[in-house]
Amino acid sequence: MAESAKHLLLVEDEAPLREIVAEQLSARGFLVEQAASGEAALAQLADFAFDVIITDLRLPGIDGAAVVDAAVERYPDIVAIVVTGFGTVKDAVEAIKRGAWDFVSKPFQIDELLHALDAALEQRRLKSENAYLRAQLEERYRFEGLIGQGPAMKRLMQLLETVAGTNSTILVTGETGTGKEIVARAIHHNGPRRLQRFVALNCSAIPESLLEAELFGHVRGAFTGAVGNRQGRLEQAHRGTLFLDEVGTMSAALQMKLLRVLQEREFERVGDSHTIKVDVRVIAATNSDLVRMVAEGQFREDLYYRLNVIPVHLPPLRERKEDIPLLVQHFLDRLGGAARAPITVSQEAMRRLMAFHWPGNVRQLENFVERAVAFSAGRPQIEAADLPAELQQIDPTPAVGFVSLPEDGLDFTAFIANIERELIVRSLERTGGNKGGAAKLLNLKRTTLVEKMKRLNRPAAHN
Repeated sequence: MAESAKHLLLVEDEAPLREIVAEQLSARGFLVEQAASGEAALAQLADFAFDVIITDLRLPGIDGAAVVDAAVERYPDIVAIVVTGFGTVKDAVEAIKRGAWDFVSKPFQIDELLHALDAALEQRRLKSENAYLRAQLEERYRFEGLIGQGPAMKRLMQLLETVAGTNSTILVTGETGTGKEIVARAIHHNGPRRLQRFVALNCSAIPESLLEAELFGHVRGAFTGAVGNRQGRLEQAHRGTLFLDEVGTMSAALQMKLLRVLQEREFERVGDSHTIKVDVRVIAATNSDLVRMVAEGQFREDLYYRLNVIPVHLPPLRERKEDIPLLVQHFLDRLGGAARAPITVSQEAMRRLMAFHWPGNVRQLENFVERAVAFSAGRPQIEAADLPAELQQIDPTPAVGFVSLPEDGLDFTAFIANIERELIVRSLERTGGNKGGAAKLLNLKRTTLVEKMKRLNRPAAHN
């Protein structure tokens, strides 16, 4: 599929008009997806970086103005065209003020819509260095460094705002790179201990023989190399917060000593018999399955329940890909700084970023963005060619079988028709327009394929 082809989302609740316009736009080279409501449009925008969105202003439920707002906020480089009926021109002008490029009034000729669309795309091309410089990250969705607007992140931030004001022990779980330490710092800096120290200890980064001394401290002569008394992380975090990352790697002996700290709020330095009282909030984190480890006898059950007073789970990036554009813009802002001109990301590059599986999660995304900035060689926009090889091998086309079900439901018939149409289009593209070959790819009879093409109003290709 040509990279120059533009992906377009058409939002219109009148099915006959939507089908006709979609057919005309497809015939002129646009890759068209359809949405029958504002809710369906928002679901599709969350999963895919479209180049263009054309939306009616008057829609049932969420209206077209809200759809434009969401599209422009998530994708600053998107071209939005609004369609307005009688008496709503004022609303269309207001939509333009909020980010739409142009509007057309009903009833309209397809050439009129194409003229507005072509003019907007050309204007975007000419103004790529300063048009839609950065997404507007809404502050109400941010919580001390956490970025996200999707449902999973909103639920997480609501939970963090609730538990931050307590002194309860928290267990943060999630895959590597999801931001567990950022969450721990957010809890600390928004809680009653914010004026005290936040002390972090990565239990997997320190040899087991030294981890006990690092956590509890030691006295002079406690072991070879202990030339003086030293405070451990527990003492350093007194009245503040101790963050224990990768707590699942602790030895059984150290697990027992940590359990005592959580129960009694006291400990002894290594090599000392003097008991030290400590007032500390513990936030632990792990990417291990502690429930499985408890069942297998690798982790103490009593310690697990002491740590898991308030569980906080961080979703992997692949489960909240609607947040990827915001994260990318955040990293670009941080990398650019005041001394550098703003950097944007092409929609083709964004599609590939959103289609990737992200085994390394947010940390991996940050590294990829930094690499892309370096490879962009000072250009104002990151292109797909600037991305790592594993991203360039991805097919960014939306998966046909993926269903994002809005709360208010969807038009089942139209959705299935779109799937059938997409499969037929892809099979014909692969076979050079040969219907017999396309039918074989789809495991259909040729006559069945022809009937479906007629029903879906697709012009005939080669025989």
